[in-house]
Parts: sequence; structure tokens; C-alpha cells
Amino acid sequence: MSGKFDLVKQYLFEMELPIVSEDPGEELVVVDNEENGIKNLVIDCEEPILVLEQIIMEAPHDPDNLFKRLLQMNRDLVHGAFVLDENAKLILFRDTLQLENLDRNELEASIQALSLALAEHSSELLSYAKK
Repeated sequence: MSGKFDLVKQYLFEMELPIVSEDPGEELVVVDNEENGIKNLVIDCEEPILVLEQIIMEAPHDPDNLFKRLLQMNRDLVHGAFVLDENAKLILFRDTLQLENLDRNELEASIQALSLALAEHSSELLSYAKK
């Protein structure tokens, strides 16, 4: 287990983000903070980067202009982006940070960006989910 993984876990503890599951061998944790839209946020130490990824929703069968809207929404995000999985079945929020000089403020900003993105865009995203 690397010191970077321990540092990430320490930052999460300081931020009062509960770890709901952990895989020390993969240097991966999952955190929740549902009141801020954080649900099963995967935080994965993949030297040399830290990957943050949360499933937002399944992609609708008829996405209409959803993919275009996701790109437009990305323009307003402070950190991270809305992305599709490799099969275009899931819409996720994803961000990557450098592990080498990671600090708590940077990690916290990335997680807050996810909360803000969901607060700003969740109703529009849900309208696509109903199609």
C-alpha cells in the first residue's frame, strides 16, 4: 500500500467523507455523501494519477441531443467532465488529479465540482432518463 493511498484516505477522513468500501490491494475506495449528490464515488490511485468516477445514470436508448448537451455542460464544469463508458451505456462524472503533488484542497475541489455539477444539471439529466 502506497503512502499516496494513505494520504488520500486521510484527506477523505478530514473532509468527513465516509468510506463505504475499500480495496487496499487496488488502492481504491468508494465514498458517499448523499446530501451532496455523492453516491458510490470511486476514488482510485492509479499511479501517477488519482481517478475519481461516479455513475450518474444509464444512457437512454434514444439519447436525442443528450450527448451534445453533456459536452455543453462540460464547458461549465470547474473540474472533471461528464463522460460515457466504453460501451456508451453509462454516463459518469470523471476527474483525474496528479498524485505526486496532490493536496487536500485539490481533492476537495474536485469532489465539490461533482456536487455542483449535479446540483446544476440533475433535473435536465433526469429529463433524459425518462425518455
